[in-house]
Amino acid sequence: MPFNSIFAWIIKKRIHQIDLFRKYPLEVQHELLERMLDISKDTEWGRRCSYSSIKNYEDFNKHVPLQEYHDVEPIIKRLMAGEQNLLWPSETKWFAKSSGTTSSRSKLIPVTKESLEECHYKGGKDLLALYYHNFPNRKLYKGKHLIVGGSAEVNQLSSDSYFGDLSAIIVKNLPWWAEIKRTPAKEIALMSEWEEKIEKMAQTTIDDDVYILAGVPSWTMLLANRVLEISGKNNLKEIWPNLELFMHGGVSFKPYKAHFEKLIPDSAMNYVETYNASEGFFGIQDIPGSEDLLLMLDYGIFYEFIPMCEFKGVNSKIVVPLSEVDMGENYAMVISTNGGLWRYILGDTIQFTNLFPFRFKITGRTKSFLNTFGEEVVVENAESAIAFACRKTNAQIRDFTVAPIYMENNEKGAHEWLIEFVNEPTDFSRFSQLLDEHLREINSDYDAKRYKNMILDKPKIQIIPKGTFDLWLKSKNKLGGQNKIPRLLNERTIIDEIKFFLSH
Repeated sequence: MPFNSIFAWIIKKRIHQIDLFRKYPLEVQHELLERMLDISKDTEWGRRCSYSSIKNYEDFNKHVPLQEYHDVEPIIKRLMAGEQNLLWPSETKWFAKSSGTTSSRSKLIPVTKESLEECHYKGGKDLLALYYHNFPNRKLYKGKHLIVGGSAEVNQLSSDSYFGDLSAIIVKNLPWWAEIKRTPAKEIALMSEWEEKIEKMAQTTIDDDVYILAGVPSWTMLLANRVLEISGKNNLKEIWPNLELFMHGGVSFKPYKAHFEKLIPDSAMNYVETYNASEGFFGIQDIPGSEDLLLMLDYGIFYEFIPMCEFKGVNSKIVVPLSEVDMGENYAMVISTNGGLWRYILGDTIQFTNLFPFRFKITGRTKSFLNTFGEEVVVENAESAIAFACRKTNAQIRDFTVAPIYMENNEKGAHEWLIEFVNEPTDFSRFSQLLDEHLREINSDYDAKRYKNMILDKPKIQIIPKGTFDLWLKSKNKLGGQNKIPRLLNERTIIDEIKFFLSH
């Protein structure tokens, strides 16, 4: 079957639709909100918030409260128990497990047929559509697509209700045209024991003709290194000569880019970033070579934004729609989705880099930043600084976390970094200096606090043994693609736990 010819025809049609929301973003979002309110007006939530009486965005803002997970959790528990028509009218029987390292509880996000097909699958198709549009005459369907998914265990809640990582739900429900090209085999992709899973993935995909890699950079790097160990080859192109695309997301690619360029020494290799989560698929890098992401506006997600300078969680007073955002402002994302989340504070922060069309970059998390001393360091700053220092000292990182050292006993404050390297810097002292200098250069608040060491002393950086972060996550039963090391925190709980773990 001529898959590439068929896909090329589908792509042209979809690119036309993407161009429409690029040109008419506000109209698309307005119509989407109207449609979602009409569809949901007879649900329990729709009746509670008087959806049938909402005529415009101002009414929506007035009648519907902001929510975080703990606010909507009681209704989600009822959905999990089998009740329906609570948040969204169609049947809800899948729940995506979304867990982080900073919470002992997992979030279970409802996944409807609409959110699966019109959001998550649509995002995957659009990623390839935009890639084919930017690089015509590619033949990706001739080869295999190696997907490094999350811990993919699916658990049964009731006779007709299930939960698992989003990747599990996606793999379980993949359309045939996607399943026939995916590797590894489903029984391996659905394994939850990550050490065994990586080993089996490496052993079984080494002889495949892989054209596409997809996954979180850190786990994909781990798999790639194991494939090289088994094969004895020097780089991935010697194993997969037709490899041409790495679709990545989950964490910033900046700290990993140099290592992937060594793993895949090919100037024709392409890297495309996506921004997707259990709650929805939000953005795709649509311009080759650009780090900006296009906000995807027709996936059944209505967007609002809280300026971080005004952010007070569900008590935030200033919330703006897409029509009122400014470039350069740091915003917390608020989403209403066809999965049944309404005015839900996602926890991520973004900054718009372009308006009409709306492109943005991810800047961090509402709770993941350093501002103990007024330095206002966001994740993007830290990742930029560590990538700069790595590049200058031929280092490659696996992961890192940062926390404050508090001002005590007349001592100055500081930032403490725990860094796990793949390759350590050639000159550690220079690495530390470069990291600090680059942070000062890109963040004036940090620079002001570092002035003559008056408030902040120079960073205290500790190299930790390879595998430490994975072992720590494993000790907390959180090893897997859905769980990430928190990179910036304003308190020391996590970093002290890891240091204690290291000492015992």
